[in-house]
Amino acid sequence: MERYPSKLIDTAVNEIAKLPGIGKRTALRLALHILKHEISDAKALGESIINLRTNIKYCSICNNISDDDVCPICSNKSRNHSIICVVEDTRDVIAIERTSQYKGVYHVLGGIISPIDGIGPDNLQIDSLLIKAMSGNVNEIIMALPATIEGDTTIFYLYKKLKNYNILISTIAKGVAVGDTLEYTDEITLGRSIINRSPYQPVKEKENSI
Repeated sequence: MERYPSKLIDTAVNEIAKLPGIGKRTALRLALHILKHEISDAKALGESIINLRTNIKYCSICNNISDDDVCPICSNKSRNHSIICVVEDTRDVIAIERTSQYKGVYHVLGGIISPIDGIGPDNLQIDSLLIKAMSGNVNEIIMALPATIEGDTTIFYLYKKLKNYNILISTIAKGVAVGDTLEYTDEITLGRSIINRSPYQPVKEKENSI
């Protein structure tokens, strides 16, 4: 058990360590770093976090985080609204936007199907995607989900729900390595994967076509 010279440090370290990827040592380093700066800097940091948590919104169209009811991407008339890129969360939207290779819009699921984590289809933003598909205004839906078992399961589930609509279902090219998430894929590889996407074909259908 760590022993700190102050209960205030102990509390700060414990709270910071709750963030993903941050252990107690890193949390201590960050807490001490904050102590070296002006009180105004610490207040600005605290207020920005509270403001983020209190005032952030989710786009009523794509579910991406936004300052307004409709995010800048969905409200941009120059984007191709007939192409929807389905992603796991906001981090993937940010990663794809960095490539500057995609000009369509997005649909953020808010996760992927993972029974072991207690996440099923009902926990995701799937119904709103189906409503978009039924509108008749969508020509293509790109599945840009992690190259993992959970990602593949989610894609197959969505494919079964969408296959009867007159919509091209495609997946990003396999420049993204198996097991990788889009967030950590370099921009050039991710950009090429978007450009070189291909029609989705379930494994069972591939086997039957051989």
